Amino acid sequence: MNGRDTKHPGAHADSGAGAGVGEALLVLEDGTVHRGEPFGARGRTLGEAVFTTGMTGYQETLTDPSYHRQIVVSTAPHIGNTGWNDEDDESARIQVAGYVVRDPARLPSNWRSRRGLGEELERQGVVGVSGVDTRAITRRLRESGSMRAGLFSGDALGTAAEMLDAVRASPPMTGADLAGAVTTREPYVVPADGERRFSVAALDLGIKANTPRMLAARGIETRVLPSTATIDELLDGSPDGVFLSNGPGDPATAEHAVALTAEVLRRGVPLFGICFGNQILGRALGLGTFKLRYGHRGLNVPVVDHTTGTVAITSQNHGFAVAGTPGEHVDSPHGDVHLSHGCPNDDVVEGLTCSDVPAFSVQYHPEAAAGPHDAADLFDRFATLMGGR
Repeated sequence: MNGRDTKHPGAHADSGAGAGVGEALLVLEDGTVHRGEPFGARGRTLGEAVFTTGMTGYQETLTDPSYHRQIVVSTAPHIGNTGWNDEDDESARIQVAGYVVRDPARLPSNWRSRRGLGEELERQGVVGVSGVDTRAITRRLRESGSMRAGLFSGDALGTAAEMLDAVRASPPMTGADLAGAVTTREPYVVPADGERRFSVAALDLGIKANTPRMLAARGIETRVLPSTATIDELLDGSPDGVFLSNGPGDPATAEHAVALTAEVLRRGVPLFGICFGNQILGRALGLGTFKLRYGHRGLNVPVVDHTTGTVAITSQNHGFAVAGTPGEHVDSPHGDVHLSHGCPNDDVVEGLTCSDVPAFSVQYHPEAAAGPHDAADLFDRFATLMGGR
């Protein structure tokens, strides 16, 4: 256990005057403070503190738009050993609000590495902290739930009261409408690899770069549109299918996306949703959504398919979920809906399958570049659905 950390509610940092130049603080909204060293840029950042259990794939995690406005705590103790390359980004920039690690690699070692992780964080102005007890932080978040937090270093260090007040004044994730902050500003097209079999209109709520690549590998051309697209813009050119992407924020705020989805269902266009897209489909079907205590974030989450009885090990990143009991059937304005997938760890709904309209969705990430790849065949299922029109 790292003796530099304070881990009890009500603990406070020293004032800025007494803090060392090389000190960085993680302050949680319950008053817990963890002391470490600056990692990346120095300054102040605020967001929701969450933890991820992935032992690899940190570059994909940091650039995943679903992590927008979140301070990510990596439970794996050693981070950064493969450095940073120019190929694995899931978006145009690092999306996390801040990054918390225990032992950053002193020297990256990988043939694709172009620079170190800390160097890239500093280059993009992302505030981080290292040298903290991430196991203790993770236990706190599991016990108390994800909470607002702040990272402070350099000139941003202040008194205990000032830093805690800043954290508690920051907006919570419940009620946060964030898709507009990460969506594309202009439509763009990712062509199919080889001969085009199908065309898909993708509503960008925070889409990861690997999703169009996975579709392209199956002969599917993807036209990616802003989250503000109208139904006419979404269905322009009569696409063979519609895709709802992952993304950040509270699905209860995504009224426009829900209305678009309901209209797509009414018109009978095949639809596939991932993560945030699963929650949007759920709300379009009249189901509720709710915030999980600390969410599912990592590369090792089991999911049971209640249609086949099979189990997949999946990559996940979500703090909200669709209400219901995995395996049950419910009525909706668009017919029968099977809550077809569930997490055996906590009985959270992990997927929806519509019986009377061509639509399905999953809460996990079959496109996860760092793996696992158990669920990659869901893209084939989407192609089959479009081929049956």
